[in-house]
Amino acid sequence: MIEKLHGIVEDISGINSKLVLLIGQPRSGKSNLLGQLAARRQLRVLSLGATLGRELLTVPSTRRHLQAADLLKELADDFSSHGLLLMDNIELLFDRTLQLSPLDLLKRHAHAHRVVAVWPGDLREDRLSYAVKQRAKLSRFRG
Repeated sequence: MIEKLHGIVEDISGINSKLVLLIGQPRSGKSNLLGQLAARRQLRVLSLGATLGRELLTVPSTRRHLQAADLLKELADDFSSHGLLLMDNIELLFDRTLQLSPLDLLKRHAHAHRVVAVWPGDLREDRLSYAVKQRAKLSRFRG
């Protein structure tokens, strides 16, 4: 699988929007695959939730939605290497208070860099969904 991903990353160099989404349910191996790609290419993975979250804490809450996209651009420029940006833990992009369009934002970054991002969710009938809810199994405990 890592060989195939490595090949795809090479193949997208010449196209306009260079975005690869690793789509799947939680614990399906997406982050592991991204980590393998990072190790193979000796790159850092931008863990968006932790890194952008830390940056946003320095911004007053009333201004975060105004600065989130600019802070992400700075982080993307810092984390990209050889024209490649690896992103994981993108959940923060879906925070409604930030007023972002996560897929559009990733596409925008994919014009400047090749972007490989982990997308927890599903792709069905050409529709991308995020964080598909799974049915929880409830257990009954007797005392």
